[in-house]
Amino acid sequence: MWLVALEACFAFFVFAFIVWWTMFSGRKPDQTPDQTPDQKQGQKPPSKSLPPKDDKKEQ
Repeated sequence: MWLVALEACFAFFVFAFIVWWTMFSGRKPDQTPDQTPDQKQGQKPPSKSLPPKDDKKEQ
């Protein structure tokens, strides 16, 4: 029985360590939310193209 409890405690601590480790691996403070890690600082992100406007009025 103590082996099951020990294994459960070990699993909990591994889970807690993974959560703690990933909490602090986010964006760096100098990155803006629209920048990805592979973009260099100072470059604009690619703009999204909009679909063409339909000039016809709906009836």
